[in-house]
Amino acid sequence: MADWNQAFHGWNLSWRSLFSNQQGEWWLVAQLLLIVGHLAPAWPSTHSLGVHWPAGMAMGGLILFAVGLGLAVQGFRALGPSLSPLPEPKKGAALVTTGVYAHCRHPLYRAVLVCSLGVTLAWGSLLHMALFLSLVFVLTGKAHREERELLKCCPNYADYMKTTASIVAHIPGLDWRTTGAG
Repeated sequence: MADWNQAFHGWNLSWRSLFSNQQGEWWLVAQLLLIVGHLAPAWPSTHSLGVHWPAGMAMGGLILFAVGLGLAVQGFRALGPSLSPLPEPKKGAALVTTGVYAHCRHPLYRAVLVCSLGVTLAWGSLLHMALFLSLVFVLTGKAHREERELLKCCPNYADYMKTTASIVAHIPGLDWRTTGAG
């Protein structure tokens, strides 16, 4: 339990840093706004478009959403006291490369995208598809910023980047493993 208490400390969130974006707070704000946007009803509704959205697609979306929540729990547990909502790593935080982090450098971002895709499929909504695509853009940008900081503070991060998928393995734009050639 002490690890969980530590996980929520040391984030250094303040109004001052929010306005200056010194730790990448704007990425976090954009991410949270897009996540909250998923609470909106489907727009346009499939009914208004004269489309019958298959129940199997809606059920598959709900299952995908549940899988995303499970991935998020795994990511939170593995990260422990190194957890931070900001792309700026916590001072003195350990680099985690085991558990779900052995397969993906940003499993929490992957979890958010899986949940978003699940909601999109469950609703059959163009609005939610736009939110999903916006989350891809925001989380990719946030991950790139986070990795620039991790390269500064964690000497073995460059090696980790070569062997481990970024967000989703083998998906262009979501996996930018370095090759060492260049």
